[in-house]
This record gives sequence, structure tokens and C-alpha cells, in this order.
Amino acid sequence: MEQTNWWKKSVVYQIYPRSFYDADGDGIGDIAGIAQKLDYLKELGVDVIWLSPVYDSPNDDNGYDIRDYYKIMDEFGTMADFDFLLASAHERGLKIIMDLVVNHTSDEHEWFVRSKSGRDNPYRDYYYWRDGKEGREPNNWGSIFSGPAWEYDEASGQYYLHLFSKKQPDLNWEHPPLRKEVYRMMKFWLDKGIDGFRMDVINFISKVDGLPDGAVEEGALYGNGSPYFMNGLRIHEFLREMNEEVLSKYDILTVGEMPGVRVDHAKAYTAPENKEVNMIFTFEHMGLDSGPGEKWNLEKLDLVDLKENFEKWQKGLHGVGWNSLYWNNHDQPRIVSRFGNDREHRVLSAKMLATCLHMLHGTPYIYQGEEIGMTNVRFESIDEYKDVETLNMYREKRGQGIPHEKIMESIYVKGRDNARTPMQWTSGPNGGFTDGTPWIGVNPRYKEINVEKALEDKDSIFYHYKHLIGLRKELDIITTGDFNLLYRSHPALFAYERRSGDEKLVVLCNFGDEEIELDEENLIHEATGAEVIVQNYKEVQLEQSRLVLRPYETVVFLKK
Repeated sequence: MEQTNWWKKSVVYQIYPRSFYDADGDGIGDIAGIAQKLDYLKELGVDVIWLSPVYDSPNDDNGYDIRDYYKIMDEFGTMADFDFLLASAHERGLKIIMDLVVNHTSDEHEWFVRSKSGRDNPYRDYYYWRDGKEGREPNNWGSIFSGPAWEYDEASGQYYLHLFSKKQPDLNWEHPPLRKEVYRMMKFWLDKGIDGFRMDVINFISKVDGLPDGAVEEGALYGNGSPYFMNGLRIHEFLREMNEEVLSKYDILTVGEMPGVRVDHAKAYTAPENKEVNMIFTFEHMGLDSGPGEKWNLEKLDLVDLKENFEKWQKGLHGVGWNSLYWNNHDQPRIVSRFGNDREHRVLSAKMLATCLHMLHGTPYIYQGEEIGMTNVRFESIDEYKDVETLNMYREKRGQGIPHEKIMESIYVKGRDNARTPMQWTSGPNGGFTDGTPWIGVNPRYKEINVEKALEDKDSIFYHYKHLIGLRKELDIITTGDFNLLYRSHPALFAYERRSGDEKLVVLCNFGDEEIELDEENLIHEATGAEVIVQNYKEVQLEQSRLVLRPYETVVFLKK
């Protein structure tokens, strides 16, 4: 089928179904709830909805542990509910992409149940089973969710690999029958009419033969296996086979979640002639406020590092592949709390961060609640947290003698539940998310920060996002223009140009709470002859010889 590249002009909105809107009052968001909010998303102006997993799951990792790819999770509704949602979205001109989770399944999936039933079962090779080594695990890898990456099965006397939770055994993509089953499942959903896939940790599916031990970093309990399971030797072969067997037959969006990917990797994954995926999610910019070793090791963001990272990706993929642009998702804390100011400058800094991202080259992704400036949450007790990664990390670090208070500070800043508290619709009980008891606590700031208030205020963050989305559809330069970083070494100013033909965009973003005075002659000359198309203060302070950017101010100039 002809690929029309419709996704290059699109903006994607990610929904975490469990936390979006509860239509039946059981405290858990559901598919019927999403269907009821489609007009809200249409008003925002987005083109594509990405649904985090809605498949049948025991929910050890909130749906990323799939028990049945062909069934909807009972808590979320039925397949009829899904079909209604898909049809309703398409009626409104909205597309839907699904999460494709095929690096691992749930340990309750039929394939794994059969695999575990005996060494001679035909499904044994669907997963990684290995003998122990000297009375221990087959290798020294650590799980991404803490603890070892292997679980012992007493019945068969072997270990199985799980890079994530022990209830998420890794699939063995070296086994051709497994790949055929995955492609059959993908066709099932695409034939229903979905519009593409976000592929969960898809660059983990090719592991190095022999699964060797990883290097043990100072202070680490386990070896680092990532060089042996990220971007493996057969990854491009597997993705090209997937494209040939499935993806090329549909006009869809494909985005691969790929931790540990460099620009040169991304070029290979996204170059159209390679026939793999349209774009990838990279994580380099999400690790810049972490110290050595792990994300929980907190470090203040150096804006110069962020600018240079964005520059590397903007220049590296321009004219070769395609960028995906994001600040937030279900695994990341709220950006206004992370790189902005979520108190006195919450609205200004949320608008500034949105502008900085949406004027870049690539496809922007908005995570639910980002468009109203939702913030991180500080639950008082560890018992209020639900995320398996957070809870496992807490137990492991307490076992190492690290004080409770120190661990909680890391959770407040980086924990995944920051993104998973319920969507704040109104200032009413539970933020209007549910009439029941919410599955996880609502952020107490819902009375101040909610959709109802945002829609009533024409100067709200919501309408700023709507304006940015509209500009992307209106101005080709945002899709096609090249990228040139300005003020490289300035510690608080992120400024860049986008150029296409005779057109130029100049984007200025103050990431700090102090004024920045600019008097560079060339910049002022450009600005005085240009149209202001984005601003987050009522008036731009531009005089003949200087431009003043106030705290968290953003201005975009268009010159034709």
C-alpha cells in the first residue's frame, strides 16, 4: 500500500486509559470513558490518539504485561466498546494507534503457561529458558525493575529471562513460529482499522547469542546487560521482516520506543529506504537530570546539555529520518515540575516548554494532562504508590540501608506515578475522574488545575497548545525547515531558528526565573521586521536596541 506520510503533519495525544476517565464508577478509567471525551480532544486539535495497553492483563505492570492480545481488559470494557471507540474517533477525523508490547508477555499468557509446562513443550522456545550457572542465575544481568533478570522455575529446573518484572517473561524472537504469531496478531488489529502502533521497547527484541555477563558498575548489585539486549545484531532484520509481512500493507504510523539509541542508530531505524519504522522515541534528553548509574540519582538539569542534545537529533535526522518530540509520557514525571516552575510560574513555564518543543522538526506527542499543566504529586506514604518499578526500587534501596526520606525525594521527582494520577477534569470530587474510589490518589491540586477551568479561560495552557497545533498545520516551515541553535552557551536561554526557503522562525525560550536582556543586532533586526506568532505574556518587550525576556517567557517570530 502507498505510504502517504500523513503523520508528519500530525500531533499525537497519549491516553493512559486507567487514569483518563471512568464512565462506570468503579474507580478505573475505561474505554467508554475515552469515547465520552473525544470531543474534548477534537477541540484541542490533535490528530491521533495513542492508547496505552487496553489488552487483557493481570496488571502487574499496568497493562504492559499482556495475558491475551485478542481480548480487552475486563476493567476497561469489551471489544464492542473498543469497536465503538474506534468508529467514533474515525467519525471525528481522529486516528487511533495501539501499544504493541511484544518484547515480553505476562507469565499468565497461554504461550508462557504452555512453555512452562515442560522442557519438551513446543512453546518452550517462545521464551528464554536457561540452566543455572554454578548454582546461580544463568548470567548476572539485573532487571530494569530491580532484582535479578532471571526467575527460577522449580518444576523444570531452569530459569527464564525477564528484563522487567518477573511476571513479564521475555519473548524469544530468534524462534520463527513466535514471530509469525506476533504478525498474525498485528494484522488482527490493523484489519479492525487502527491507524498504527507505538512499539514498546522494540529495540530489545534481539538479544546477543549466549547472553553473556554484563559489566558490574561501582555500587551496583547486578551486571549491566543492556549492551547485549539493546539494538542487537538481528534487530534490523526483525523490523524489516515485520515491515514486509505486516506494516507495508497499511498506511499507518509506527513509532518505536528505543532506549539507548544514538543518532546513527535512529537514522537506520527511520530512513524510509530501510523500511523499518517511521520514527522512534529516544531517551537521551530524559536522562540529563540524572547522575551516573540510574534515573533515581538526581541531578539538576544543565540547559546547555539539553540544547546540544536537541541540536544533535534535529540536525542528525533532518532530511534522513524523522523525529518524535515529547516531554511527557506514562513513564516520565510531569515536565512543568521537572524543567519548569510548577508554582508561581506554572502557566508561563508550561506554555514556554510547549512552545520550545512544538516548534521543532518532528511529530509532537502530548501526554494527557500536559495540556492543562498537571504537576507531579507528593504522596505522603510509600503505600499510596502503585508503580511496580517504584515499589521494587524502594524495597531494594531500603534493604541497602538508604533512608526512607532520601528515597522518597527521588520518587517525588522521578517516579512514574507522577504521570499516572487521574486526569483532572473538574474541581469536583476526585477531580471529576470518577464517582467511585480512584485506583490511585488524585493529585490534590485538582481544584486549581482542571479541564473545566482551562476551557473557561481563553489565556489558559490548553488554548496555548491548541494554537501551537494549529500553527503546525498552517505553516509548512515547522514540518520542513532546518534547525540552527542560537546562544549555545547561555545558561537559561534556549533559542533556535527554523529556516525554509525565504521563511524563518526564531524561537526564544527563557528557562529561568530571571530576566534575560538581548541586544544582539542581527536578532533584533530580524525581530523588528517579523510577525509575533507565539507569546505567553500579553505584550512582547521589544525596543529598537534590545529585547527583554521575562521569567519563563517565550516568543516566536516569523519572518517571510
